[in-house]
Amino acid sequence: MVDLRKIILDQKRAIRRRTQQVLELVRPEQMSWSPTAGALTIGELLRHLWVSEEGVRRVALEGDFHYYLVRVPRGLRAVLGQPGTLEEELRELERVHQETLQLVSTYPLERLEEERSEPSLGYRRKVYAILLGINEHEVHHRAQLMTYLRMLGTPVPEPMPSR
Repeated sequence: MVDLRKIILDQKRAIRRRTQQVLELVRPEQMSWSPTAGALTIGELLRHLWVSEEGVRRVALEGDFHYYLVRVPRGLRAVLGQPGTLEEELRELERVHQETLQLVSTYPLERLEEERSEPSLGYRRKVYAILLGINEHEVHHRAQLMTYLRMLGTPVPEPMPSR
């Protein structure tokens, strides 16, 4: 039998290892930079990663849709808040990551097949799909951050070193 919980957790750890390599390249003076007016700043991007993970995790594990009920009608900045320092945002990213690992590791395997729905949002997903979506979301924004850093002249390491 496939252990979905193990797959989700192993994938999350592997994704975070690569994300960590990219996060180490961010400098405090880059936090307020964005490529264009209206785009997320680097600080907002980092904050979005942990705020969304925390909110979406609550949807998956608790059936608590508060994050989406605010985010969808009012937009991202309604749930984002003001970014802190680089150190603060990295600390929150790690806190939420560890909480997610811990909570998913103790979540009953059979409950991963449960469905979460919020008719007012047209939302219906299984718990395991929501958790895998958290992982995919991090990859998406890691790539965005890598693009930002490249635009700032920061060489981003390749995921597979050349031989």
